[in-house]
Amino acid sequence: MKIVVAPDSFKDSLSAQGVCKAAKEGILSVFPDAEVIELPLADGGEGIMESMVYATGGKTMKTEVHDPLLRKIESAYGVLGDGETVIIEMAQASGLLLVKEEERNPLIASSFGTGELIRTALDAGYRKFIIGIGGSATNDAGAGMLRALGIKFFDAAGKELEDGGAELTRLVRLDDSALDPRIGESTFLVASDVRNKLCGPSGASAIFGPQKGAAPDMVGQLDAALGHFADVVLEKNRVDLRSFEGGGAAGGMGASLIAFLHATLQSGIDLVMETIGFAEKIRGADLIITGEGRLDAQTLDGKLITGITKAAGNAGVPVVALAGSQALSSEQVAEIGLVAAFSIVSGPCTVQEAMAKAEPLITEKTIAVMNLLKLFK
Repeated sequence: MKIVVAPDSFKDSLSAQGVCKAAKEGILSVFPDAEVIELPLADGGEGIMESMVYATGGKTMKTEVHDPLLRKIESAYGVLGDGETVIIEMAQASGLLLVKEEERNPLIASSFGTGELIRTALDAGYRKFIIGIGGSATNDAGAGMLRALGIKFFDAAGKELEDGGAELTRLVRLDDSALDPRIGESTFLVASDVRNKLCGPSGASAIFGPQKGAAPDMVGQLDAALGHFADVVLEKNRVDLRSFEGGGAAGGMGASLIAFLHATLQSGIDLVMETIGFAEKIRGADLIITGEGRLDAQTLDGKLITGITKAAGNAGVPVVALAGSQALSSEQVAEIGLVAAFSIVSGPCTVQEAMAKAEPLITEKTIAVMNLLKLFK
């Protein structure tokens, strides 16, 4: 018996690794001799570093960086099991969760810490990068990151700009002559499913700014600032940041990664699955157990579970999903390629109670699924 456990995290409740652990316990209680393959997944946002390091047998490297408000914090980047590829999670340095709700202000938030993570990994000799850019607190078009890597931004008086998206309105000149030369020796893949462009009604500021604390009057200010930044870059480097599909990801970080680091944006779950060798690891499996905090209409548009079911379909492996809340109809479950989907909650309880007990509830529900499987073995 070979069973693959490949879940996303149960947000604010249990990490993907924790879900794997709980499900494995349930599997082995019914099939003690089963081979259980743990493949915790993420689609580019929070958790991608830990998931990919765990799935590939890599390691985590701790370092000190600056958070979105330029306070020193302990952070980390990951080195995958190949010993060559670094995984950097933007949320580890420039993430929304690093800033209290009352502190959130994309006018001043900086992506400088993400650039520090890249620079530290370069110092350690790494030249192959995967960057997950979900969950950011910033709307500075990646200018903070670029500053950490050597680019300077000046106002009309020749003074360097302060950090934050609003400052870009005052940009007159940028000097990229001191951009870290090791960037040219490196490759960058970016895990992102955002296709929004940098500016406009569907741009970074309008769509994602409010999530980061932007009041309605800030949105126009930030959009104008990103547009002005794009104009300056176009005039100097003949590169149109406004044109990039996905350029609006992470408050415009996507655009600067493409333009200055020559990065390639790729679907988060596709990149993760390719990197960890998902197709190879599920070969010959009897079942895949996946899951996430809630299965609902958004799941139909999501990438993670549909990415899993597509790969599983090619390999002829059935997929079952577990969730804290299961709101899909049987037709919708079949539509995304699942054999079945179950809520881990068996009786009345509050959301808080379910989240607090997620680990034992996942184990119990996995035992029930395994007992059903046992009938056919």
